[in-house]
Amino acid sequence: MKIKKNDDVIILTGKYKGKKGKVLKAMPKENKVIVAGINLVKRHQKPGQENAGGIITKEMPIDVSNVSLMDPKDGKPTRVGYKIKDGKKVRFAKKSGEIIG
Repeated sequence: MKIKKNDDVIILTGKYKGKKGKVLKAMPKENKVIVAGINLVKRHQKPGQENAGGIITKEMPIDVSNVSLMDPKDGKPTRVGYKIKDGKKVRFAKKSGEIIG
């Protein structure tokens, strides 16, 4: 999976199309990511020892095929490539050629 935690992404399809957010969690086995402020749902939660009960709002996973990495240069969606730089494998944005953090 080419998208990692703390990457800035753009949503490509669905209710949140065009929105931007930061990846909170990447789940490569399920091929899903959780993006901050995207795919919000309300859930009823029973009170526990450390948290109060009630209706909480939380982010649900979104399929990785529905998000695209944001180009560091112009902020538009881009694909991800890999190249070797100084003996290390690094990710780069195919649109601008910029190295991704």
